[in-house]
Amino acid sequence: MALGPLLGLFIVSLGSGFMSSLTSLRLDAAGVSATMIGAISSAYFVGLTLGAVTSDRLISRIGHIRSYSSFASLVSITYLLQGLIPDPWVWLLLRLVNGWAMVGIYLVVESWLLLAGDTKSRGRLLAIYMIALYGSIMLAQMSLGAIGTAVDSVPFMAAGVLGAMAVLPMAILPRTAPEVGHAEPLMPQDLFRVTPAGAIGSLGSGIGIAAVYTLLPIYLQREGLSVSEVGDMMACAICGAMALQYPVGRWSDRQDRQTVLLALSAGCAVVSLLVLVLPSYPPVLSVLMFLIGGGIFAIYPVAVSHSADRAEPRELVRVIQGMLLINSVGAAASPLLISPLMNRSGPGGLFWAFLVLHAALAAYFLLRRRAHPAPVSAAPFAATAQMTPVGAEIRVTEELAQAAVVPTPQTAEAGQL
Repeated sequence: MALGPLLGLFIVSLGSGFMSSLTSLRLDAAGVSATMIGAISSAYFVGLTLGAVTSDRLISRIGHIRSYSSFASLVSITYLLQGLIPDPWVWLLLRLVNGWAMVGIYLVVESWLLLAGDTKSRGRLLAIYMIALYGSIMLAQMSLGAIGTAVDSVPFMAAGVLGAMAVLPMAILPRTAPEVGHAEPLMPQDLFRVTPAGAIGSLGSGIGIAAVYTLLPIYLQREGLSVSEVGDMMACAICGAMALQYPVGRWSDRQDRQTVLLALSAGCAVVSLLVLVLPSYPPVLSVLMFLIGGGIFAIYPVAVSHSADRAEPRELVRVIQGMLLINSVGAAASPLLISPLMNRSGPGGLFWAFLVLHAALAAYFLLRRRAHPAPVSAAPFAATAQMTPVGAEIRVTEELAQAAVVPTPQTAEAGQL
C-alpha cells in the first residue's frame, strides 16, 4: 500500500514548500547579505546531495518506518530551532541537516512506490508522486501570504507541526516495508563522456531549479511585492512546472530531444529577457513566472530521457542516478554563484543569470545538434521530479528497458551524443 507514504510526503512537503521561500524572505528582510543567503540556500542542497548517497544505508539498518519517523522528526526539529535561534550561521547548519533529512523521506517514499507496483505501473506511480510533491509545494506557496506575515516564530512552528504530523500516515497505514539496495551511480566524468548533452542539461537544470526555489522569492520581494504576492507568483512558477512537463514530454517523444532541449533553453532565455524589460504588472509577471517555471523544470526530465535513450539496459538505473547527482551538484552551487551577482547588480541579477545560463545552454545544444544528431526517442517520456538514487528505478519502465535492447538505425548512426 502506497497511501501512507504519499500522504506523509504531501504533509511534510507542505511545510518544506513554504520554508524554502520563507527562509530566504526572512533573511533578506533582516538585512542579511545576498551572499550569506546564497550560502544558507546552498547548504540545503548540499544536505540533499549527501543524503542521497548515504541515507539508504541507514534505512537498511533500522527499517523504513523507523527511518521515516526519524527523518520527519529531524525535519520538524530543524524548523522549530530556526524559529528559536534567528542566527544566519545556525540557520546554515539547520538547513544542511534539513536537506539531509528531507532526502531521507524522499528515499523512503520512493522505495515504497517501487514495491507497490511493477514496471508496467511505475509511470502511473511516478505521476502520483509528482502530483503529491509539486501539488503540496504549490499549495504551500499559495499559503505563504497567510503564514509568512505571521509574527516571529509562528511560521516555523506551523512547519514543525506539519513535520510531526507527517509521521502519522506512515506509522499507521503501511503494513509491509520494501528492501532498499545500494547502487553506485555512474560518475559525472563518465556521463559527460557518454552523454554530454544530457549531463550539461542536468547540470544547468539543477542551477536553474535551485535558483527558483531560493532566490526568486528574494527577487520578487525586492521588486516591491508583498509576502502574499510573492507566494502567488511562486505558485505560478510551480504550476508551470506541473502543467508544462507533460506537453513538453509528448513533444520530445515526437521530436529529437536535443532539439527540445535547445528550444526550452532558448525559450527560458527569452522569458528571462522579458522579465528584465517589461514592467512588473501582476498579470504580466504571473504569466512570465508560469513560463519560466515550466521551462526550467522541464529541462531536467528531457535531459534524463535523452541520456536514457543511449543507455544499455543494465546501466539505465545507474545513468539516471548519475544524472541526479550532477543535477544536485548544480543545485548546491547555484545560490553561491548567483547571489553575489544579485548583491552587485540588484535583484535583476537573478534574471541576468538566467539569461546567460540558458543562452549558453542553447548555444551548446545547437553545437551538439549539428555535430552529433540525437537518436530517435527510445521510449515514451516520463515526467520527472528530482528524486533519490533509489527512486530513479521508478523511471525504468518495461518499455524503456526493451527499447534499450535493440538500438534503432538512427541511434547507431548518431554515435556519441
